[in-house]
Amino acid sequence: MSKLCVITGVGAGNGASFSRRFTREGYRVVMLARNLTYLETLAKEIPGSVAMECDVRDPDAIRDVFARIHEEIGTVDTLIYNAGAGEWASIMDTSLEGMQSSWATNTLGLVACAQQVIPSMTENGEGNIMVIGATASLRGGAQSTAFASAKAAQRSVAQSMARDLGPKGIHVGYLIIDGIIDIERTRERFPDRADDFFMQPDAIADSVYALTQQDRSAWAFEIDLRPYGEKW
Repeated sequence: MSKLCVITGVGAGNGASFSRRFTREGYRVVMLARNLTYLETLAKEIPGSVAMECDVRDPDAIRDVFARIHEEIGTVDTLIYNAGAGEWASIMDTSLEGMQSSWATNTLGLVACAQQVIPSMTENGEGNIMVIGATASLRGGAQSTAFASAKAAQRSVAQSMARDLGPKGIHVGYLIIDGIIDIERTRERFPDRADDFFMQPDAIADSVYALTQQDRSAWAFEIDLRPYGEKW
């Protein structure tokens, strides 16, 4: 039976590319996001994929969708936690609602999703949990109070999982994405930028897939991905 990959936060950029990459490798893929209409359209373009609605800020919704996945499709071999959003504002302009939503999307949702797949991965003695992070996880900017703190917490959760789950055969990886993803809305925002200013979602997907194929004797926990022109 084909292996199963679940991807959260699937949109037109990285999520869609992850879905195409893993189905191309023979995986069955379940795509999760709040926009079911978009997911169903995308699923028609990607044979081997299934669309399911889920808001990762809601632990009950996460439990329900994974119960459905386990019942209808099977156990999860790879989880790609791609959901990531948050409020961008200074400390005085940050709303408490935005702070809570940022934390729920990036950190609480990761914990809730991971808890749904770890038991079967542990029983099987293998599995992958790949977390799509950001440079904001390493430093807080003046206008990233909510987002950066949520991403930093997410990175710490991933580290804790890696230390706990590695001996059980589960590879946890954290990918720091440092750059602007090449999608329609970013092209509109930066119309004068050269092509190599943008990060290509398919190239990011190649790196994620490669990380899941590493030999257990030389697992990477954290890798940084950025175009050559990005300052760091």
